[in-house]
Amino acid sequence: MKTENTVWHEQHISKEQRASLKKQQPCLLWYTGLSGSGKSTVANAVDALLFKLGCHSYLLDGDNVRHGLNGDLGFSDEARIENIRRISEVSKLFLDAGLIVSTAFISPFAQDRASARAKLESGEFIEVYIDTPINVCEQRDPKGLYKKARAGEIKDFTGIDSTYDVPNNPEIHVKTAEQSIQACAEQIVSYLAEQGFISIETTNSNNI
Repeated sequence: MKTENTVWHEQHISKEQRASLKKQQPCLLWYTGLSGSGKSTVANAVDALLFKLGCHSYLLDGDNVRHGLNGDLGFSDEARIENIRRISEVSKLFLDAGLIVSTAFISPFAQDRASARAKLESGEFIEVYIDTPINVCEQRDPKGLYKKARAGEIKDFTGIDSTYDVPNNPEIHVKTAEQSIQACAEQIVSYLAEQGFISIETTNSNNI
């Protein structure tokens, strides 16, 4: 809740100056997809490539954030909405610092993703749809969550008894069931280079 006695304080160093120092354009890679689709794995691979290229980036992983900032939230629809609201606000602060930010969350509701996009400047929000069929996600089931959901031990599980809104027009569409993790990561880094967020001589797989 906002109070009447808070006033925005302008900083001496601008977002543009911080980005210029880092020789990159800040943006938010918003990974969305079902549990087990490969969001965190791909996001980590992209972060490693960006680090190798000398870029300044940071990854906000869904599970990790729930150990701290969002540790008080459950998985009801209302809690999921608040989870995404907090993350979008934190991401905006990181972008102000000139970073390339990745968020790996299911973020099942299109309206919440649209709200996160609306908080940023035009072009900064990059929706990355990790498109993996639910049967493949269930076969992977790295945390055993699908098994628990099917047994009724977990409620409000996305894809089972809670809705997932498939992105209609994501900036990047990745299919982990058809490509290697490395290929997926290179696809995303190539997009960043092509759109001018980062500058590298070439984006072929031999150099990244």
